[in-house]
Amino acid sequence: MQIKIYQVDAFANKVFSGNPAAVCPLSKWLDDSTMQKIAMENNLAETAFYVKEGNGFRIRWFTPATEVDLCGHATLATAFVIFNYENYSDSEINFVSRSGILNVRKQYDLFTMNFPTDVYNHVDLSPELTKGFNVKPVEAYKGKTDFMLVFENEAQIKNMKPDFQSIEKLPCRGIIITAKGEKIDFVSRFFAPQSGINEDPVTGSAHTTLTPYWAQKLGKNELTAIQLSPRIGYLKCKYLGERVEISGNAVLYLVGNIEISS
Repeated sequence: MQIKIYQVDAFANKVFSGNPAAVCPLSKWLDDSTMQKIAMENNLAETAFYVKEGNGFRIRWFTPATEVDLCGHATLATAFVIFNYENYSDSEINFVSRSGILNVRKQYDLFTMNFPTDVYNHVDLSPELTKGFNVKPVEAYKGKTDFMLVFENEAQIKNMKPDFQSIEKLPCRGIIITAKGEKIDFVSRFFAPQSGINEDPVTGSAHTTLTPYWAQKLGKNELTAIQLSPRIGYLKCKYLGERVEISGNAVLYLVGNIEISS
């Protein structure tokens, strides 16, 4: 059996930057075990699988270790593939997912995803939560799947030395760290060793938490953001209340076929 595979750098203007995701178009679903093994073999932060359903598509996302409820960069990568390489002529796509309906629209080379806003609550700066970082945060929050730690400045985010063994013990998908930006509105990084990813290069879903926080903090609804991983990712975000818009570019890295013996 052959399965087509694309690899796309999301939130990037050139290859070898942003966040790489694999995208596998399917005519029908594979069993969960096979999809998980493909994601493990790809060894990327996310592998997205999609099947056409009616006028839209159903999408699922797998890390090398587990299936997740929401992934921004792999959704952007999937939309990029469908718009540019899978004979799709409309300017909008509706994905059905474990997180509800996700809309992506294309305007020239920019892709804008419409996601549900995360609901987050203030939590204490417990020793367990802060142990994994060499600088103490000033605030902590817990969203649906992630903790978010707020720090004093951009330099602290850029120079952070996380202790992945400590972070891995926390009961969450991952940890967002963030601070106000120097030349843009805010910066962040994302660590998820418990999901099989020590550091995710650019995390679209984390911006469903970051966007409402910084919109309220800075008093503005349209924001620019950089995720300060070694690969660097650039995002534009817009706070819409119960929804957020997350925009970015993408570039194709490879197209190929996966060979699976029957």
